[in-house]
Amino acid sequence: MMGSALRRGAHAYVYLVSKASHISRGHQHQAWGSRPAAAECAAQRAPGSVVELLGTSYPQDDYSNLTRKVLTRVGRNLHNQQHHPLWLIKERVKEHFYEQYVGRFGTPLFSVYDSLSPVVTTWQNFDSLLIPADHPSRKKGDNYYLNRTHMLRAHTSAHQWDLLHAGLDAFLVVGDVYRRDQIDSQHYPIFHQLEAVRLFSKHELFAGIKDGDSLQLFEQSSRSVHKQETHTMEAVKLVEFDLKQTLTRLVAHLFGDGLEIRWVDCYFPFTHPSFEMEINFHGEWLEVLGCGVMEQQLVNSAGAQDRIGWAFGLGLERLAMILYDIPDIRLFWSEDERFLKQFRVSNIDQKVKFQPLSKYPPMINDISFWLPSENYAENDFYDLVRTIGGDLVEKVDLIDKFEHPKCVISTLSGLLDPMFYPVIQTPICFLLCLLKLSFSR
Repeated sequence: MMGSALRRGAHAYVYLVSKASHISRGHQHQAWGSRPAAAECAAQRAPGSVVELLGTSYPQDDYSNLTRKVLTRVGRNLHNQQHHPLWLIKERVKEHFYEQYVGRFGTPLFSVYDSLSPVVTTWQNFDSLLIPADHPSRKKGDNYYLNRTHMLRAHTSAHQWDLLHAGLDAFLVVGDVYRRDQIDSQHYPIFHQLEAVRLFSKHELFAGIKDGDSLQLFEQSSRSVHKQETHTMEAVKLVEFDLKQTLTRLVAHLFGDGLEIRWVDCYFPFTHPSFEMEINFHGEWLEVLGCGVMEQQLVNSAGAQDRIGWAFGLGLERLAMILYDIPDIRLFWSEDERFLKQFRVSNIDQKVKFQPLSKYPPMINDISFWLPSENYAENDFYDLVRTIGGDLVEKVDLIDKFEHPKCVISTLSGLLDPMFYPVIQTPICFLLCLLKLSFSR
């Protein structure tokens, strides 16, 4: 299957040398032997077939690119597993919102949704959030598609429109999200997000403001770096203030008082103005979340034309790695009791410092292979590595590239190891195989 996935040759050839670092001990050892490598390499179904996921059948087409590795992770819901570090973070955030924001009848203002299906339509994931049709975030190389109309959500924001349309104006959404990404200690194709949205009516936003009755949420003006064309400056500044105060209180609850915070202007298609929050933790500035004033076009389309609001999203793994000193994102998927027992605490606010499971150094492998001239993305290779190597693979680095000036078989004569001769049954212009594999430690 490797050959069929890679043999799309043509006339520009790149010689890629990658370094894959493997943890030799202390990481889910069953990953190598859990199922045959040949079966694991069958990452994509042929067009015309179907894939079963969470009790539903989805027809496959030319956009289908789910790997078996990713499919085995769907439904694990680490954020709902009691005493898992991601569950601890979720519960701490949820507890904070329940205690700090109470409705008129003494019930929590924010409702929580942490069991929504990760399978969404492309409309939910992109169009409902005003993401343009040509936006790079839609690329097949960056997402996991079941087919052209359905995918695994790339962010929990995919549920914003539906919940707003249902009449909700304050909610948290927690769930697993899926993005094709590089291989290192900070990136994994599945991670977990917590999303929050709050809408305000005119009365709610201007209550307690002097002469608030005379103020308005909306106007028709021009868009600027400070506001949208439909919002008044007074409304935007109050929403922005409430958002930043909400998040400042949240990180103080998680990290403790006295934390230094700064706001960085940024861009998201579904908020404006938009910001990233950075915290100074142990002398290093770390980005922890993105947020902003919701695009009114999105709010209006969901049926809340008389309201204005904010939204933010944060990564649970990011916070857990900082708070618990967890060095590698793969550890969150570990079923090793030595890892899990460290987070079985009687109080979710109890401080935990992760204790390493292994004292052994990584093992380094050098891999070289030819690439096709088109229809290839680096994330294709990363998915292949994860499918075969599982969570033993710690990191993949690109070391060098080489483009051969000619398309001739003789160029390979000095590079090929005899073990690969049986593979070479086609001209080099259509050949894509491993050329060199060396091991060092």
